[in-house]
Amino acid sequence: MISPKSFLFEVKDGVATITLNRPERLNALTFEVYRELTDTFAALQNNDEVRVVVITGAGRAFCSGGDVQDIIGELFQRDMEGLLEFTRMTCELVKNICALQKPVIASLNGITAGAGACIALASDLRIASESAKIAFLFVKVGLSGADMGAAYLLPRVIGLAKATELLYTGDFVSATEAERIGLYNSVVPAEQLASVTNDMARRLADGPSFALAKTKAILNRELHMNFETALESEAQAQAICMQHPDYREAYDAFVAKREPKFSR
Repeated sequence: MISPKSFLFEVKDGVATITLNRPERLNALTFEVYRELTDTFAALQNNDEVRVVVITGAGRAFCSGGDVQDIIGELFQRDMEGLLEFTRMTCELVKNICALQKPVIASLNGITAGAGACIALASDLRIASESAKIAFLFVKVGLSGADMGAAYLLPRVIGLAKATELLYTGDFVSATEAERIGLYNSVVPAEQLASVTNDMARRLADGPSFALAKTKAILNRELHMNFETALESEAQAQAICMQHPDYREAYDAFVAKREPKFSR
């Protein structure tokens, strides 16, 4: 059973919602939050009740990054081995989000920065409120812009030139600009964020989970393939999906002029 102590977690109608819940600290991450998030995304892989995951924040921020008081001060006391233990755990969180073969939607309700920006980037879809400015601000604090997979994922989402600019400067980008460059899938008024996110989550949860899992897996795998290998990968994936009951159900529903009822 998934029951984290450092953030809110609920499951309803196949949608798991993770709510970072330290609004007084702009949902800054602590060691405990990092660890529980990492473990939660790992556990969700084998939770058949959950078909879609939404991650959001309480208050006026999605996530402002690592907590200066809780994390940075303590890291100054660590040697290289201890520092690597921490940075590898932060990367494990991103790996678990990407490896989860279920759609992950980041519902960005406000400020999204540092590690929070990387969590959003690792998610499959990003739906943001108009106030959800974002910054990969690592260089602002003397760290490499390449953190938690940002140098790998960001160029693949928005292109190398713009990714380089964002990682070099660490500057905040408005929600409108983030949508323009393809970092956000959509931007909506704050009062509509929850309903728009829920509509997308419901649409995906009601969809063919097996086919969606295959799609996510192939998208990730083809990042490392040449074109010919990718074509063969997709040919095999489609042949596998054609053997799944959902494929037949979609056809039968089309013929009968009704909505398909996909397996869960």
